[in-house]
Amino acid sequence: MNFDFSSDQEALRDAVARICSQFGDDYWLAKDKEGGFPHELHRALADSGWLGICIPEEYGGAGLGITEAALMMQTISESGAGMSGASAVHMNIFGLSPVVIFGTETQKQRMLPPLVSGAEKACFAVTEPNTGLNTTQLKTRAERVGDHYVLDGAKVWISTAQVAEKMLILARTTPLDQVKSHTDGLSLFYTDLDRRFVEVREIEKMGRKAVDSNQVFIDGLRVPVDDRIGEEGKGFRYILHGMNPERVLIAAEAIGLGKEALRRATQYANEREVFDRPIGKNQGIQHPLAECWMQLEAANLMTFKAADRFDRGLSCGAEANAAKFLGAEAGYQACLAAVMTHGGFGYAKEYHVERYLRESLIPRIAPISPQLVLCFIAEKVLGLPKSY
Repeated sequence: MNFDFSSDQEALRDAVARICSQFGDDYWLAKDKEGGFPHELHRALADSGWLGICIPEEYGGAGLGITEAALMMQTISESGAGMSGASAVHMNIFGLSPVVIFGTETQKQRMLPPLVSGAEKACFAVTEPNTGLNTTQLKTRAERVGDHYVLDGAKVWISTAQVAEKMLILARTTPLDQVKSHTDGLSLFYTDLDRRFVEVREIEKMGRKAVDSNQVFIDGLRVPVDDRIGEEGKGFRYILHGMNPERVLIAAEAIGLGKEALRRATQYANEREVFDRPIGKNQGIQHPLAECWMQLEAANLMTFKAADRFDRGLSCGAEANAAKFLGAEAGYQACLAAVMTHGGFGYAKEYHVERYLRESLIPRIAPISPQLVLCFIAEKVLGLPKSY
């Protein structure tokens, strides 16, 4: 059993790191203050072919696995871009997996190349205001009228909807009281985000100002039948294929953020002198940072174990959920330790670690709460009765 990355994977990491090095601390500090999507990073990654890392080569992608994608996303986050940089391209990596797996050849040829080239951006519209993680209870309706559907409803916490041209949206095509299983009756569409019928309202939030989060209100959006992915009513099953990869990617991004925070904290502890000695000489500084390193490394092993199992076609639900939980917690603890190591300066924006701490809450909250991960492990791994 070899835990080292291959030479090709190391080369991938170096190539992505070189791109990210063009966008330094001043760039991300400005984005955090002023907002605005990081189009320059998105364009640079697109021009180098990285936006389609998991898309098959025949559609313009690199045809690589989630292992390589996780390595790429961790590298972006660890560069200092954090979740602001990672979230700018996150949807590209896992979002169109249902199209790759369940789309027709015509749909793949039409939908995938523009995303890979960066010509189009997409958002993922699933979560709704009154359903949260209870996806089977979605209320957004899609009613078929001839050769198209008419969509009405509302979505919330939809990232990049301010800049997206497309959206992957899950909507109910059969009322809940008319389906045999609560997972039936939902259909998946990849379609134009037509702003004549879709209002996008940005949510002011704690961090990651560069990548917008939104409420989306849909009123009479016409969606061609040709934009439906797979069979009508089977959409819930289709989006499940993207859930484990997303958990792996979120874990990798959180760990990358934590590693950068730990690097900055360690550097500061070596340089900062109080009482005529570097503060890093004090065990009160050393021990929390050493513990963070161990937590990050342990979470990293679980993350890439999950990625490897996914790429080999093995079950990975437990590993992917555990990776998300462990990665998010380790990243958060490292960012918190970095702020505390800096003391008062940790609260200053110019040292960047306060931004990392704010952004580290994102992978703890999304795309699934830590409590539901614990419920999943308790039920599916330990065999305990379902608690919700």
